[in-house]
Amino acid sequence: MGKYRRAGCHGKIMGGALALLIHALPVQGQSPKPAQDSVPAADPKLWVNYDFVPGSRVIFFTDYADDQVGNFPKRLLFKLGNMEVVEVDGQRFLRATTHSVFAIPLAEVLPERFTIEIDVINRKVLDGAAFQLQGTLVQSRDGKTSTISWGSGGAGLTGGGGGETPYGYHDATRTRYRGKPAQLRILGDGEYIKVYLDEKRFVNIPNANFARSTGLVIDLDARGDENPLFIGPIRIAESGKSIYDELSAKGRVATQGILFDSGSDRIKPESAPTLKEIAAMLKAHPELKLSVEGHTDNVGNAAANLKLSEARATAVTAALVKDFAVEATRLSAKGLGSTKPAVPNTTAEGRQTNRRVELVKI
Repeated sequence: MGKYRRAGCHGKIMGGALALLIHALPVQGQSPKPAQDSVPAADPKLWVNYDFVPGSRVIFFTDYADDQVGNFPKRLLFKLGNMEVVEVDGQRFLRATTHSVFAIPLAEVLPERFTIEIDVINRKVLDGAAFQLQGTLVQSRDGKTSTISWGSGGAGLTGGGGGETPYGYHDATRTRYRGKPAQLRILGDGEYIKVYLDEKRFVNIPNANFARSTGLVIDLDARGDENPLFIGPIRIAESGKSIYDELSAKGRVATQGILFDSGSDRIKPESAPTLKEIAAMLKAHPELKLSVEGHTDNVGNAAANLKLSEARATAVTAALVKDFAVEATRLSAKGLGSTKPAVPNTTAEGRQTNRRVELVKI
């Protein structure tokens, strides 16, 4: 892991599980700095049980871009400990050096169908659960609702009086994630909860009791300056109708489940569930033809955004044809950059919503 910095200019989010589909390119003439000691990409064949599709309606998003390095983030609620915004290889994180607790306030009650995505960096040593998350603004110790725990050894869910998956220890995962980045993903659908670290699903419980409230609380078991914990970008969204149902109702549907390497049109393997859903829809409805449209927010160079959105829309159509046997004559690709925002770009949630691919009926 690269050494963190306490001062410097704002960094762009680097490619990762939370990096949504369309990003601005780096400043012209510059290349994105590779993360030191980053985790190698997993073999795509390992993603066989990965079925996470990000929710499409963004409820909360922060990447600390509007926060001053060295301060606690303005959009989070400080509860306990020692936490500050730092930069690690150009990406911003919230760094904790002691046992710390913070809450994520939401503008509405967490919906029945939701997704949570968080970039994290685990402790360099100690393999027990380093993070705990609950669906309340105030941390609870009574076990009446579910607690999701994760760390370099894996992930688990306990409490709530329903099904449980105790936090486990997995040698390969420990080696992979000690002091290194991971992407946590949580999918909730009523009582059904699934929890993933990158491509591996650790929790698959149909009768959990994860609380829904107007916030979430995260407990970080950091152990000093030499053994800190890091929380990266946080994205919370509502999962809506199926792609086909929304396409039928509106003639177009936005998806943010197709991910790319930063500044690139190379599709990440975690995009497979969304691509599979699109391909299955086309197979079930042979009369359907689609225009695949790439969109960005208004951050960065407009011409560069347009070029990248075109390349990524083209990559989506190519993947559907090559990997999912969709007829090329049923697809077309178009890049629109920042010219067609779905919502104003005035908030972090709005900019996230605008970084999207849309499927449009032809």
